[in-house]
Parts: sequence; structure tokens; C-alpha cells
Amino acid sequence: MIRLRMLRRLAARTCLAAVCCAMSLTAFAQDFMNVSEVREGMTGYAKTVVHGNTIETFPVEILGVMKNSGPSGDLILAKFSGPLIEETGGIAQGMSGSPVYIDGKLVGAIAYGWSFTNSRVGMITPIGDMLKLWNVPTKEEIRPFNARESSLIPIATPLMVSGFDGVSTEWMTSKLPQYNFMPVNTASAAADESPVPLEAGSSVAASLVNGDMKMGAIGTVTYVDGDNIVAFGHPFLKKGSMNYFMHNAYIFTIVNNMSSSFKLGSVGAEIGRINQDRGAGIAGLYGRLTAGIPVTINIRDTDTGANNVKRVKIIEDNELTPVLAATTVYNTVNKTIDRSGGGTATLSYTIRSSNGREKDISRHNMYYSVDNINEKSIDELYNVLDILKHNEFIDYPVLDIEMNVDITQAKKEARIVDATAAPVVVSPGDNVYFRVKLHPYRGADEVKTMSFTVPKDQPLGDMVLEIRGGGVIPLPYLIEKQRYNLTDEILERLRHYKDFADLKKTIEGEDANNDLVIEILQQGVSMIDDGGEKVVKEKIRGKEPPVQNKDIVKPDKRGLNDTGDREDAKSSIATPYIVKGDGQITIKVVSPAERDAFLAKNHQLNEAKAVISEEADEAAAASDEEAEDEKPREHKKDAPHGGQDGGDGQKNDVFRLVDLASRM
Repeated sequence: MIRLRMLRRLAARTCLAAVCCAMSLTAFAQDFMNVSEVREGMTGYAKTVVHGNTIETFPVEILGVMKNSGPSGDLILAKFSGPLIEETGGIAQGMSGSPVYIDGKLVGAIAYGWSFTNSRVGMITPIGDMLKLWNVPTKEEIRPFNARESSLIPIATPLMVSGFDGVSTEWMTSKLPQYNFMPVNTASAAADESPVPLEAGSSVAASLVNGDMKMGAIGTVTYVDGDNIVAFGHPFLKKGSMNYFMHNAYIFTIVNNMSSSFKLGSVGAEIGRINQDRGAGIAGLYGRLTAGIPVTINIRDTDTGANNVKRVKIIEDNELTPVLAATTVYNTVNKTIDRSGGGTATLSYTIRSSNGREKDISRHNMYYSVDNINEKSIDELYNVLDILKHNEFIDYPVLDIEMNVDITQAKKEARIVDATAAPVVVSPGDNVYFRVKLHPYRGADEVKTMSFTVPKDQPLGDMVLEIRGGGVIPLPYLIEKQRYNLTDEILERLRHYKDFADLKKTIEGEDANNDLVIEILQQGVSMIDDGGEKVVKEKIRGKEPPVQNKDIVKPDKRGLNDTGDREDAKSSIATPYIVKGDGQITIKVVSPAERDAFLAKNHQLNEAKAVISEEADEAAAASDEEAEDEKPREHKKDAPHGGQDGGDGQKNDVFRLVDLASRM
């Protein structure tokens, strides 16, 4: 085995001018012709598959050598002819990798042609350049590269897709325009589940998705040596050392279109891994499977009772993994609810890391869309995966992903219409009790009870508490963003964290849209410090935006110079609704002696506790009656924000309590 490896390396370094004596799956030794030996007028033949798994041949005539014209060196210009080429209308995509032989020697692989013509002329990638791929370090041997790809091949890449709908693949291509993907829906073949050994001229697929859904590019095997193969003769995505899934492929027919012809085929049984994707082609190992990232998707339509569970594997890649995961979920959502339009999605997901459970990410959230709840259901998963795969702290290999989504056509939103708090005079460490009235869309008002603990280090004086829905950004921060003309692009560049643990905590701690939140609203906080820098929290871009502006990143409400960790300065509860609206209430923070004197005089603490107990009983009773009474009801006009008179001519309780505190 060691001697065989040495022979391969020696053959690659000398461009394989001599005979390589290695054994192959085809069980015979193969001679190679170096590009320096190629002359105009030489004739030979090429091998490929155009129907099923049958390898056929067609004549080749050498026209010349194009020096340094290919991504890896020279290209050989050739003319192709014969009945098979007449049938296919020229060189078709999928013939890439077809081996070319002259005088029994392997010259290289057909790799390029011209579009918009019935091309009988094309270019051959020399075999010497292709076999160098066997000596390139694999993905596991190379330090992870975290930058976003920017310069990729400009040619169209036909992708055979099975189990996907057009809407999902259109979304995928919109997220990855630089790859010029051309998804083509294809059928399955009876032989797809049976692995077949590869040989020169066989069809092979480099796959991105495998399992209940499949997605991959089909080409031709150029050469096989033991369990090593080279194919395509040109890049697939030119992503270097990778781990694509290697599959058999079955060819149904050649499809001719305006730009160029392509092989229409099925992505068959998984048979190995593709570990190199470079200018001269792709290379891989037969019989060595790659784990990929298992993704389990569970979608339920609560209106129809339809339930759909899909399991797939996707490849591991910083750029592709977020898009592929979201595309498979999007596709499953589309096929489960079998409709387009608005609705509410309730989702939960877990992303497990291969580097240990302490790096796992779990989230839940709710989203509403008036026109496309299908797409809205995947925004957050895509953005969180994108953040994780491009984080600046650690490589983040994904062990597996589990996604659960419940979807209904109903609009499950509720608006904050009123809130009361007691006591309004407190000391650090005290509890403030709240009743928050929600008005569900076309439903009966509901009251949620909460408490908020004043931080033990809270300064004495006025403490403004913000009561809001989890996806709502308070108006002062929207004004601050507009004041400094802070675009989303600027905010994206200026985000930073202490370490990965800080990033993970921020992602998992981000409020859900169905949360009812009470937190301290810092007055006069600036998003810009004296040095012109800005400190912000990571905002998951899939979160429900406020009506005032879209996709706004929420600032750190405690100011720029306060780096302390005050988890106790916030209280939240989950609701069955996406909560809209916000408001503020001022609480006076005083010394314990002043607090006791005030509460003794006004009896507020006992009243507040009694109110909480009463409302809890009422909430339980209302829950029992809710199933029997779902008809829309008439409600009095909501009090305007800011404490103006409500429909009964009285101020809301929240503002009555604020006034009482202000008179102290």
C-alpha cells in the first residue's frame, strides 16, 4: 500500500509521462500521454454514458494545445464527432470528465465547450493536472477557512434535484447567486439504491443533499485507481478541499436548450466522498462515506392535521450549510401545508456542535407573515447558522440539526393595551408586581401576571421599566438609530463579542416574539460612545421587526461603559401570541426606610399581592371557558399610548400609579 502511494505521488510530479502500474477497479494498468506528447491531427476516442449506465464511445481529433489557458495549466483543443455526438447535439454538460484516449493512452478529460452552439469543439484537461488532486491535503488536514467566498466559477451549474419544489430551489439560488446554480427536477431510477463500482466513463454525482431529498451535479469519471477517482475535468464549485457525497448516477437522456445541452439523470446510491474540488476537476474516495450533517425536520399543519417528517444529510461548509439546511426545511413546510399565503409559525430548533454539548444552540420563536409564512418559518434558522459558521472565535462543525415547526393560517398576535404595577415605590432587591392586559387578534382580552425584581445594585431615583413584546424595539432606540443614520450595514460591521460563550448566550437569550418582557429602559443612553465606537447586541435578523422600521438591531440598553452582567434586570414570560406594542412605567427606587414609610401609608404592597392572586384565579377560569367561546367580541376603544383617557373616561391604572409615585 505504501509502495502504491509512492507511485501515485511520483506519477503526479512527473506529469505521469511513464506508465502507472497501480491496480484499478477496472483491473488493468493504464498508460498516460503527457500534454507535451500531444500533436495536432492525432485521433482517438472518448467514453461517456448517455443512456442508463452503458458506457459508449465517440471519435476525437486533436486540434492543438492551448498553453496556460485552463485553471490548472494547459488545455487541449479537440473536435468531437460520430453518431453519439450527433444525437446529443454536441458536448453536453454531464459529459465533463469523459476520458479521452489516443493510441491506448489516457490523455485527459473533456471539460469545456461553447454555449449557444451545437458544439463539436471543446477543451480537454490533461490527466497529469487531474491526478495532482490526489496529493492535495484533505479538508481535515487544512486549517479551517472562515472567510466568505467571493470569487467562484461563473459558469452555470446544473443540479439534479429530487424531492424539492421550485419555490424552495428558487429561494436557495437567490441566497447563493455567485454559484450560478441551475436546479433541474429529475426522476428516480430503479437502480438508484444499488451501489455500482465506478470505472472510466461511468457517470458520477457530487451531491450536496442526500436522504429524503437529493441534490447534486452529474459528471463523468475520468480515471479510477484502487479506491481513488478523478472526474469532471473542471471544478464543481471550486471550493478546494471539501467533503461532498459521492453517488452513482443514472442517465435518462440528453436535454438540449438555448444555452447548452446537459445530461438529465438521477442521483443514485451513495458510494463514497468527494474530497477535492479544484480547477482540474474533482477527486474522491470510493467506499469511504462522509458523515455530513443529519437534519431532522418535523412540520405540522395545525389547521389540517397534516404532519410531515423528513430526514436528510447536508454537507459541512461555512457558506453552504446555512442555505442547504434552510432550503430543506422550507421545502418540507411547502409540501406539508400545501398552500401559499400568510399565517403563524411556531418553531423550535436545536443545533448540536461536534465540539461538545456546551456549544449547542437551542431556540424557540413565533413568526407571523401576511403573505409568505413558508419563507418566514426558515429565516431565523438560516441566520443563526450563518452567524455560527462565520463566528470569529471557533470553528463550528455541526453534529446535527433538529427543526420543529407548527403552522396555522390564523393570525396569532396580541397587542399590549394596558398594564398596572404595584408597588411603585421600592428599594433595591424588591419585587414589583404587574398585570398586563393583552388584546389577541379577534379574541377576548387576556391578563398576564408577572413580577420584576429590582437589581440589588440599582441606583436610587427614577427607574423606568419597559413593558414590551419580545420582538419590539422601544421607540427611543429607533430614534437613536435614525439620529445617527446608522444603517444595518454599519451595525453589522460593528458587532462584537468577548468570546464564543458570549455569542452563544446572546443568541439563546434573545427574546422570542411571543415573549412578554419587562426590563429597565435606560434614559439618555447613546448608541455611540465618546470614541465614536458602538456596542450592540447581536440581533437575529429573522426576528419580527417593529412596525416603525425593519431589521433593526437592538442596542445594549445599559449603555456603553457598563460591562456588568445583570441578568436579574429583566423578566419575561412566554405567551401563545406574537406580542406587539410597548409602554413605560416609572418606579421610584428609595432607601428601605423611605419605602416602608410610603407603603405603610398607602397599603400598596398588600393590594398588589391581592391583585396578583385574583388575576391568577380569573386567568384559570378564562382558560376553561376559552374553548367554548371563540367568537370575536366587541371591545372598548383602547387607551392611546401615553396615558390618555380610555373609553370609560378614566386614566389607565398604570398611569394612576405613576402619578401617585410622582407626588411622593
